[in-house]
Amino acid sequence: MKKIYSIVAGLLLTASVWAQAPQKMSYQAVIRNSSNALIVSTPVGMKISILQGSSTGTDVYVETQTVSTNANGLVSLEIGTGTVITGTFSAINWATGPYFIKTETDPTGGTAYTIAGTNQLMSVPYALFSANGTPGATGAQGPIGLTGATGSVGATGAAGTNAGVGGFTHYLGEAFNGGIIYYLYKGSDGLEHGLIVALTESTAQWQTTGTLVNANRTEDGAYNTTLMTGSPAATYIAGLGAGWYLPSIDELGLLYYNRYSAQKGLRTGGNTLLSNTASYWSSTEYYATNAYFFSFFTGYALDNYKTWTPTVRGVRAF
Repeated sequence: MKKIYSIVAGLLLTASVWAQAPQKMSYQAVIRNSSNALIVSTPVGMKISILQGSSTGTDVYVETQTVSTNANGLVSLEIGTGTVITGTFSAINWATGPYFIKTETDPTGGTAYTIAGTNQLMSVPYALFSANGTPGATGAQGPIGLTGATGSVGATGAAGTNAGVGGFTHYLGEAFNGGIIYYLYKGSDGLEHGLIVALTESTAQWQTTGTLVNANRTEDGAYNTTLMTGSPAATYIAGLGAGWYLPSIDELGLLYYNRYSAQKGLRTGGNTLLSNTASYWSSTEYYATNAYFFSFFTGYALDNYKTWTPTVRGVRAF
């Protein structure tokens, strides 16, 4: 009897673009044996099938791979680069979904697949989807605007306070309030606000025992963190001082997409850089035993057991 994945709750997908069209996408999964123990630092055999229509639909593409789990039981692979059993990955018409990914795993590294799981592709990487689309008609060129009048040269004014670009006094990548600014916005109060990432990081469990605490806000990590009980991650964050909290899943997404500025600021100050491959805990709960994390390897979010120990990094708001 095959054991269903109890831990894989999402697909981590990114398109890799070659000369014309993308030919692969990244996938991650956590592998556990029949006793629910992580299979760590071990080669495993995997069979990956792309199904069309439903979780039991037609196989449009099947391949096999042998990959190794890491110290956390995580495997990372690129679908489209394995040994092809049937179909052509580049020929999949992503516009005619829904599509599902079925994974079968042999924890001993062979082809006796004893672990199976199927997940729907809730979204397809844009580059893959657009490769199947029909180009639209080219729109007419708009009229060329009038050249504005040349203004007169004003007198040199007295030195004043720099208001900053766009009315902001702070900038992305700035060392401020004990960290690095990675996001700025004007609030409903008309004032400037932002998010700051801590200068260091650690690893910790979300909870030592999975217990529902209703820390379910996707946008408010400060709120979530106050609810996290029995949490080594929250204890680490508290040690950073007042105002720091474990970011929500949305705040982690903002950090990922603003890595350029954050990394420059961290590097300038000689601080701990954000990892390109680590998984970062969010403070957003999925259910009693699981919480969301964000993979900086693939740029997608999914969930894992709270007793897992990925990377923890604090943020604060102003």
